[in-house]
Amino acid sequence: MLASSITKYFPILRSGSGGQVYRCFSVSQTRNYSSTPDNDLVVIGSGPGGYVAAIKAAQLGMKTICVEKNETLGGTCLNVGCIPSKALLNNSHFYHMAKGKDLNNRGIICDNVTLDLDKMMGQKVKAVSALTGGIAHLFKQNKVTHAKGFGKISGPNEVTVIKDDGTEEKISTKNILIATGSEVTPFPGIEIDEESVVSSTGALSLKSVPEKMVVIGAGVIGVELGSVWQRLGAQVTCVEFLSHVGGMGIDMEISKNFQRILQKQGLKFKLGTKVTAAVKEGNNIKVAVENVKSGKAEEIDCDTLLVCIGRRPYTNNLGLDTVGLQLDSRGRVQVNSRFQTDVPSIFAIGDCIDGPMLAHKAEDEGIICVEGINGGAVHIDYNCVPSVIYTHPEVAWVGKTEEQLKEEGVNYKVGKFPLAANSRAKTNDDADGLVKVVADKETDRLLGVHFIGSVAGELINEAVLAMEYGASCEDIARVCHAHPTVAEALREANLAAYAGKAINF
Repeated sequence: MLASSITKYFPILRSGSGGQVYRCFSVSQTRNYSSTPDNDLVVIGSGPGGYVAAIKAAQLGMKTICVEKNETLGGTCLNVGCIPSKALLNNSHFYHMAKGKDLNNRGIICDNVTLDLDKMMGQKVKAVSALTGGIAHLFKQNKVTHAKGFGKISGPNEVTVIKDDGTEEKISTKNILIATGSEVTPFPGIEIDEESVVSSTGALSLKSVPEKMVVIGAGVIGVELGSVWQRLGAQVTCVEFLSHVGGMGIDMEISKNFQRILQKQGLKFKLGTKVTAAVKEGNNIKVAVENVKSGKAEEIDCDTLLVCIGRRPYTNNLGLDTVGLQLDSRGRVQVNSRFQTDVPSIFAIGDCIDGPMLAHKAEDEGIICVEGINGGAVHIDYNCVPSVIYTHPEVAWVGKTEEQLKEEGVNYKVGKFPLAANSRAKTNDDADGLVKVVADKETDRLLGVHFIGSVAGELINEAVLAMEYGASCEDIARVCHAHPTVAEALREANLAAYAGKAINF
C-alpha cells in the first residue's frame, strides 16, 4: 500500500509511543525468562518497526526483549526487501550507463563492458550483512536482549519463544508489541519455486540474467525489480490489472509521465490486463493473459516469471486467539490511536496493522508506540508519510494527489516545473522528470508534492518537512535554494503555484 492512499485508511491523525533492554545471547545459551517477570516490553519481530521500537524502548529505560524467528535481524526490509533491491538498482544502473551510450555520450568511452553477476550479488550481500550486523551491535549497545526463535503470544503478559530445536522458553512481560510485518501474497494457481517462477525474494538472487521476464504487477516492487533485470539485459514485460503503473496512490499525471520514461528505457507494459494462468514447459513458461475490458486473450512466453501482486500481513499462528484478539477481513491486527489492541497490554505496528506497508511508517509507529506506553503523547500525521519508487529516475510523493482533491471537493491549484528547465539536471544530462505541487487555492497551504527525478527520493523529504510545518507555496518559493541544484525545481514549482508562473520556465 502506498503513502498517498493513506487518507483512505487513516482519515484522522493518530498518536502513540516508549522502552529498554539487555545483552544479546547466542542460540546455544538457555534462559528461562519466567524467572524475570519484570520485563517491560517484548517485541515480536525485528524488522524496521520492531528493532527501532526495541531500541527506543531501551533508551527510555524499559527492560526490553526482541524475539526474531530468522537467523538475522532486520526483517524483510533489510534481508530480502528494501536494502538488497536498492543495491541491485544502484549497480544495475551503473552497468546500464556503461553498457549503453550514456557514458560514451559524456566522453567516457567504455569498450567490452561485461557483467559479473556473482560479484554484483556479492556486493548486495555485503551491504545486507553489514546492516543486519549493525542492528545486533545496536541491540548490544542499548542493552536490548535478542531472543532467537518464533514468538507466540501465550497470555496477555507472556510470550513463548519456540526455538529451532523445538524447545520453548516463556517470557513474562508487562507489555507485548507485535511487529511481525508482512509476507509475499501468493498468486492462486501459480506455484513459486524461487528459480524460474519467483517472488520478490527470488528475484533478488537469480543465478543468471533471464532472456525474457514477465512481471505480474507494475506497482512499486514490480517496476523496481523489472528495471533491474531490464538494465542487465532481460526483455521485461509487466502485466498490470490496473490501467496505470506505480500502484495505488500515485498521481495519474505523474504515472503517465513515469510510464513513458520506463518505456523509453525498454520496459514493456500490458495495462488493464489480468493473468489467468502460467504453465511451465521445460525451460519455457507460457503466461496466459486477458484484457480486463475486451476479454481478448493471448499468451506471453518467458523463461522467468516474477510474481509481484503485493504483500499481506504476517499474522498467522501468533497465538492471538489465546487472548481473544480478532483479525480484520484482510488479516490485520486491529488497534486504536495508541496502537493498542483490545487487550490493553498488547500493541501492534507496521505492516500487520492498517495503513501503507512502508518501512519508515513502521519505524515511526514503533517509536511513537513505545513513547505512548511510557506516558508520552501519541501523534503521527499519515498524510506526511512519503513514498518512493527507486527506479531511475526515481518517483516520490507525499500528501494528496489531484485525483484525491477532486474527489474531496477541495478547491486547489497546481504548480509544475520540468527538470528539462533545471540547470543542474541539464548539466548532469539527467533531465527526465518534473516537480508537481498541489495547494489550497484560498490559503496557499501545500497539500501534496509529486516528483519524478534522479534525486526525487532525497528531495521529497524537503516537501515532507514543509508539510509537517504547514508551509504555504509562498513559504517555499521565498526560501533561498543553492544554485545549481535539482532542489531549485521544487522552489520553482511552488513559485508557479503561488505567483502563477515560474521564473525559469
